[in-house]
Amino acid sequence: MDFIELRVTAPADLADILIAELGQLSFDTFEENEQGFCAYTTEDAFDKEATQAIIDKYQHWPEGMPTAESRVITRQNWNTEWEKNFEPLVIGEKVSVRAPFHEARPDLPYDIVIMPRMSFGTGHHNTTALMIENQLTVDHQGKRVLDMGCGTGILAIMAVHLGASHVLAVDVEPWTAENAADNAQENNVQDKVEARLGDITALEGEAPFDLILANINRNVLLDDMAAYYRYLQPGGPIIFSGFYEEDLHLIREAAEREGFRYQSHRVQNHWVSAIFTKPE
Repeated sequence: MDFIELRVTAPADLADILIAELGQLSFDTFEENEQGFCAYTTEDAFDKEATQAIIDKYQHWPEGMPTAESRVITRQNWNTEWEKNFEPLVIGEKVSVRAPFHEARPDLPYDIVIMPRMSFGTGHHNTTALMIENQLTVDHQGKRVLDMGCGTGILAIMAVHLGASHVLAVDVEPWTAENAADNAQENNVQDKVEARLGDITALEGEAPFDLILANINRNVLLDDMAAYYRYLQPGGPIIFSGFYEEDLHLIREAAEREGFRYQSHRVQNHWVSAIFTKPE
């Protein structure tokens, strides 16, 4: 299967908005750069008209109008594409996120090696970094964890580094589930991370989890909120991300309607990660 790269040029504040809107389509991988960003989706899922409609909507943006060009990238050339742009990253002054060809950071307590295979979540996007920062504040020791919308598996790997006993990592895209499994093995946590293909229905028959990580998008979070409540142990935390700051009130209203209690949230470039808990 081949992929579409959408190369967008836009002012920084508009780029964040465009990423949020394109994330509501089929785009699930984003790499930001000085000119704007690149967004990726599969060729069969690419809706050219809907994508152009989003770009056209902001043609009168005060700081400058956006432009977008698309091209096809064959699957075998994907590694070449991200290797050109993937720089090592430090999150929360504690977590090193790098590719196998980068040097390790022994001065940091946590080291995560990621090989993205057209999967969202290298840590460079604000939502992934925010999720990890929130993970650092939550007790994972001996916990059974669910990672919904796992992407590269970076959050599942982080969970094991923080002491989780088992992580179920779920994603709707076949290559993403494969990538999460590969990255778990790359980080020597394959015995504690199970990668599974599917959506929320893939959890049928599962016992409630001690902790849930859900970095997806606003619409999926809203649609699956009741299921998250059902699959979380009383007293357990759930960490959300994948939505824009202006949508926090929608997530909070839906979560509290199910019974979750709001705890805190972080913001980075208008993106949000929020922590809620299920009452005892």
